[in-house]
Amino acid sequence: MRMLVSFAALFLSVLLLQLSTGGVGPLDALSGLQLGFDTEQIGLLGSAHFLGFFIGCWWAPRLMGTVGHSRAFAAFTATGAIGLLAHMLILDPYAWAAMRVASGLCVAGCYTVIEAWLQSKVTNETRGRTMGVYRVVDMSGSLAAQLVIGILPPASYVSYNLLAILCCAALLPLTLTRVSQPETPAAPRLRPMLAVSRSPLAAAGVVVAALSGASFRMVGPVYGQEVGLATGQIAWFLASFVLGGALAQYPAGWLADKYDRRWVLIWLSVAAIASSAITVGAQNTGTVGIMLTAGLFGLTTFPIYSVASAHAHDFAEPHERVELSAALMFFFALGAIAAPYLASTLIASYGPPALFVMIAAGHVALVVFGVARMRARPTPNTRTNYIWAPRTSFQIGRLLGRQRDRD
Repeated sequence: MRMLVSFAALFLSVLLLQLSTGGVGPLDALSGLQLGFDTEQIGLLGSAHFLGFFIGCWWAPRLMGTVGHSRAFAAFTATGAIGLLAHMLILDPYAWAAMRVASGLCVAGCYTVIEAWLQSKVTNETRGRTMGVYRVVDMSGSLAAQLVIGILPPASYVSYNLLAILCCAALLPLTLTRVSQPETPAAPRLRPMLAVSRSPLAAAGVVVAALSGASFRMVGPVYGQEVGLATGQIAWFLASFVLGGALAQYPAGWLADKYDRRWVLIWLSVAAIASSAITVGAQNTGTVGIMLTAGLFGLTTFPIYSVASAHAHDFAEPHERVELSAALMFFFALGAIAAPYLASTLIASYGPPALFVMIAAGHVALVVFGVARMRARPTPNTRTNYIWAPRTSFQIGRLLGRQRDRD
């Protein structure tokens, strides 16, 4: 308990950071629609965010090694706040894309600092509890951030100013904590092909997870408006997706620990195809039907990253865990960079249902590839523990590494 209390400042920073950066994506989409941005430009904003995220994941450990944890956190937070405040000064989609690169950089950089700090302080006895609280705080902040959009008017300086205030407030708990600043960990080597060599199916799985999650969260508000949802309802629409994903983690973990993880991935993808079809079919069933299908969509798609990650680690040596986690994050980032712009382009050409047709097509490809991989290699004799793996930074592998190894 004392360890968790000592981490309270870090967890509060996570919560404030999620409220700020988690809200900017849907707010940008709604603001862009109000300002006359076309659908493809709104998708570009989502892709720009994940480009900044990838740059931040790679650069943050190196900056920490140069200036230390607190100064690096301050620099990344300032970058995010500047990006938020500049929105209403320049009403141009391409300028906003540059600002969203800054927001993505802020997210990855701040999470890298926080996770490096946690890693240096946890012990084997406290690791499980600490990571459990960390995941609850992170997911609660993400859920609340979607709901905040319901009360923030789009294309308003006040809305972006409030998000910037929350971003700056995330500085206070971490910079005022009495927990001593740790030694800077070595930056993990980025070896993307390590993921492919250990499990081609897992690498494909995290790309499809990005295709589902990134496109829905960044372009979902466009879909919501196209099917007749009001701004407040779009907030609940996005929150239903996050809540469904959170509720799916325990049953998905139980299945992944009990059965062949390739079958779990395949059947999750089959369920995702079905939920995509149901979501398209429910667009004229009223608000309640749309909300329920969003939750179902999150339930079937959210766990895929964690199941794919667990499957990859089944074939890895303990000393490879950190680099393998970074490699999987690399492929997730690539998928997340491409997905929002691709989704918005398809919506502009073929209408709102094209979002879910694209996602369903990705899952069909994953099912086919999964069946092919089952013919190529037998099930491993020993398996790692299933872990709900956040997509936060390349440092997350250090925190989860020892939890994966079975006793």
